[in-house]
Amino acid sequence: MSRPRAKLTGNFPGCPVESTLSFLDGKWKGVILYHLLTDGTLRFNELRRRIPSVTQRMLTKQLRELEQAELITRTIFPVVPPRVDYALTPLGQSLEPVVAALHAWGKQHVLCRNGEKTVVKPEPETQPAAA
Repeated sequence: MSRPRAKLTGNFPGCPVESTLSFLDGKWKGVILYHLLTDGTLRFNELRRRIPSVTQRMLTKQLRELEQAELITRTIFPVVPPRVDYALTPLGQSLEPVVAALHAWGKQHVLCRNGEKTVVKPEPETQPAAA
């Protein structure tokens, strides 16, 4: 099994963009961070309901990687049935401008219709006719 890019950050010295992206690498990490930023602390099943396409196994894996990167915390409550809460750490909260920028770009440039995503190209700027 290959190592996640988040564990290879030492291989990107001098490249803050690639290093930052390595912590968001993974199909669901950005979505998880978005929901934790907008909704605050969430339980595992609340995250599953917000991301219906993710499998339980994949959600668990992505949450563990985010926890290992110290972007989220996992709090286990000793009750029956077990209760586990996930919340952003201050480091995770510092990604808010990054996630907000991705959200804004997607809202402006990506059209989702009938389960298909297409990129909406900006209209070319037209030059006024010379008089």
